Amino acid sequence: MQKDHDFPQLAVLRETFEGGITRDIAWRRSQLLALEAFLIEHEEKIADALYEDFRKSPAETFLTETGYLRGEIRFALKYLKLWMKPHRVSIPHIYQPGQGFYTPEPYGVVLIIGAWNYPLNLCLAPLISAIAAGNCAVVKPSEHARHTSKVIAEGLFHYLDKNAFCVIEGGEETSKALLEEHFDYLFFTGSNAIGREVMHAAAKHLTPLTLELGGKCPCIVEADVDLRVAARRIVWAKFLNGGQTCIAPDYVFVHKGVEDELLGYMQEAVTEFYGADPQLSPDYPRIVNEHNFNRLEKLLSGSSPWSGGLTDRDEYYVAPTILKGVTLDSEVMQSEIFGPLLPVLSYRDIGEALEGIQRGPKPLALYLFSAERKVQERVVRQSCSGGVCINDFLFQASIPGLPFGGIGSSGFGAYHGHAGFDTFSFKRSVLTRSLYPDPDLRYPPYTSRKLRFLKFLVTFFQ
Repeated sequence: MQKDHDFPQLAVLRETFEGGITRDIAWRRSQLLALEAFLIEHEEKIADALYEDFRKSPAETFLTETGYLRGEIRFALKYLKLWMKPHRVSIPHIYQPGQGFYTPEPYGVVLIIGAWNYPLNLCLAPLISAIAAGNCAVVKPSEHARHTSKVIAEGLFHYLDKNAFCVIEGGEETSKALLEEHFDYLFFTGSNAIGREVMHAAAKHLTPLTLELGGKCPCIVEADVDLRVAARRIVWAKFLNGGQTCIAPDYVFVHKGVEDELLGYMQEAVTEFYGADPQLSPDYPRIVNEHNFNRLEKLLSGSSPWSGGLTDRDEYYVAPTILKGVTLDSEVMQSEIFGPLLPVLSYRDIGEALEGIQRGPKPLALYLFSAERKVQERVVRQSCSGGVCINDFLFQASIPGLPFGGIGSSGFGAYHGHAGFDTFSFKRSVLTRSLYPDPDLRYPPYTSRKLRFLKFLVTFFQ
């Protein structure tokens, strides 16, 4: 028996799913439209919550949270009917007469555990996929972004079907208690360390799951590109959300011959985007909490900033900081930084950069700036990562048609668009055959003559 006494809402969700209402396309569409209405009608309230949690600007909130989610909803609504269609398969002659197909079926009641760095996006993007696939869902927002968590809880309660969806707020103990329950699918976004705990909990119930983790995402900059454009894009992607982005460039490998030029353009871009004092900029967010601020200060104390490096504990402010003279053995290179510190390393041959990247765990994203097609192909061929973006950043995770996910220590499974629908669905096979004819050939006793004939049929009529 599945235990529901800790969370009585789960019994209601299971009853709703077993009643079959979530399988209907009209219901799925109505819930997606309701979620879109929440994002539109409460855009200002959402922006206020994210400002309270991060001092994130309304423009950045729209770009990385509400605007992106509305695009995901529109994409799902456009293709939902196509995604739900049964897929017919050909039947080998030996099994004729018959018809075969498989259908994407919802798992049931799923648990979505969101992360704090994009607290709305990383809760609702998987929820969009879960709704499209016909599941009921429990959403557990991150307690580290408490204002956004409250907005999510209120929004889902007032806009979505209360019998099919619920938000459960709380801290670490709440998450652990939820993981003791028997869900039909788990979707977790967060750190590598917590991902291991989630996977261990899922194993107790043999629950399928997706882990969206992180890693040290590298960026390689060749000498043949427009360095000013590359620098602007690096600075934008790295310091967006105060560097608290799982697919942000964690460090830069730049060709030795253009290292100083790139550094100059990067500093120029920091000043252009955030002013002479980024702490005064309305567009530069803060670190989420004291724990992460302390972690970043410790990394800073063991480094030599080339630019930036200032902090303010009262505001959890860490300036956009570029680190030069870093090696692969430096402390700042031993784990994901997840903050506004950007190490810059140089190389003389791109093979040296690739070798350095291969020394570490497989990252969630890899970035390359190069004008040469052969170099682009070589980097893709000789590296392994969840995704690749050439001559830009982050947008590989924004296109609904591209699956987004990690590999190895950066996670497994994918979502967004059709990939998200597939993640929250399983393929159920159906074969229909006629009662006649019913030859004796399939039944014992198996004479030598019958066996020879069976071998002939199986060999030549598949």
